[in-house]
Amino acid sequence: MTDSNVNIIKLTAAEIASKIAAGELTAVEVTEAHLARIEAVDEKVHAFLHVDRDGALAQARAVDEKRANGEKLGPLAGVPLALKDIFTTEGIPTTVGSKILEGWIPPYDATLTKRLKAADVVILGKTNMDEFAMGSSTENSAYGPTGNPWDLTRIPGGSGGGSSAALASYQAPLAIGTDTGGSIRQPASVTGTVGVKPTYGAVSRYGMVAFSSSLDQGGPCARTVLDAALLHEVIAGHDPLDSTSIDAPVPAVVEAARNGSVDGMRVGVVKQFRGEGYQAGVVQRFDESVSLLKELGAEIVELDCPSFDLALSAYYLIAPSECSSNLARFDGLRYGLRTGDDGTHSAEEVTALTREAGFGDEVKRRIMLGTYALSSGYYDAYYGSAQKVRTLITRDFEKAFEQVDVIVSPTTPTTAFPIGERADDPMAMYLADLCTIPTNLAGNAAMSLPCGLAPEDNLPVGLQIIAPAMQDDRLYKVGAAVEAAFVERWGHPLIEEAPSL
Repeated sequence: MTDSNVNIIKLTAAEIASKIAAGELTAVEVTEAHLARIEAVDEKVHAFLHVDRDGALAQARAVDEKRANGEKLGPLAGVPLALKDIFTTEGIPTTVGSKILEGWIPPYDATLTKRLKAADVVILGKTNMDEFAMGSSTENSAYGPTGNPWDLTRIPGGSGGGSSAALASYQAPLAIGTDTGGSIRQPASVTGTVGVKPTYGAVSRYGMVAFSSSLDQGGPCARTVLDAALLHEVIAGHDPLDSTSIDAPVPAVVEAARNGSVDGMRVGVVKQFRGEGYQAGVVQRFDESVSLLKELGAEIVELDCPSFDLALSAYYLIAPSECSSNLARFDGLRYGLRTGDDGTHSAEEVTALTREAGFGDEVKRRIMLGTYALSSGYYDAYYGSAQKVRTLITRDFEKAFEQVDVIVSPTTPTTAFPIGERADDPMAMYLADLCTIPTNLAGNAAMSLPCGLAPEDNLPVGLQIIAPAMQDDRLYKVGAAVEAAFVERWGHPLIEEAPSL
């Protein structure tokens, strides 16, 4: 890559937008620099499943024409973005990391995709992910795993590992992920980036391929808190096409990110978010972060949320049950893969053969778990009981937020583990989402941002911030203050430490 390209890809999204608006850079120059970076490194990283070079350059040229004509540009106009391959995109493939949708070209855009285009954000392509967002490592993709740019032999998190790896390897300054049990925050944690799960219903799910409808939530991924806030503002807002969409104003997240402060805030620390299974370096960096919050003027409050210990068990009944229902639509008859349609098999046989060939092991595992939990005689014992636990978790959060403004915890119990290490141990894999799942069950907002490197392996550690529903601005207010303090301490954002590819 040329020196000018290197300079461009190291800019934040806010800086890129500002330079394009001022005429210091063109959107085409910025897009070409990131496309060149993708060409140079993605063979090793495998962050992208599809790169839409022609489409991205066409979007960039349109931004430059707008500017030349004196038209008003949005706050992210011309900024490139990597889009998780779970959102439909008219004219380019959407696979959800599965063979069952290989080659499917959607005839329409998801609402989130439309909002990105309307804001003149340049979509570079679609990123790799665990099949149907089921996983914590991006090893369950039908198209092969993604590597963590800090160490390509390690996982970049999941299910949105492609989006987080694209950010950490400077292939894009912005990305979109989805979070069902932590799939935005967990990848952010292990790659040293920023990821936000907005309040459930704050970002439209229309056109987002469903995994678990009461838990799924799209959200912004970036390298800085301000960049995440700018993207959050673009994608959030009521959508009449989504019955779960919240009809309320978007919280002032950008203003909060520009005016970060924790002075006088009450910050909760939950005793259930530590103990056995937590890596020593993760606990050390978290404890340092809590001390920093105190130095910045926050009051630290110890919290006891006993139902959080049941969150993992409840999640792995609720999510598979909903996935078993949602994935019934993939029958090999209407779209996507079709196997066995040679005139000798019935429709039912074609459906069975297609699902056998098209779904991976983890998807099959969750469908079977969910179907069993919903079956006659077991519904009340399993799914019904899990929903009662979900209510208890929500009540624990409500009680906690009567005492504090936000809650903090480690985002993940460990740093990035080696690819393949937990492939044959689903329970060990599921534990990666131990700290993130309670927030999804309650529908609250949460963020992960980098809080240093674990001393034993020199890999990123994430700090999770949790806020009440529709108080997403608190995430950015606290996150920006913590980020500024860390930048002052390190002299630069943590992402600068990532090894060069």
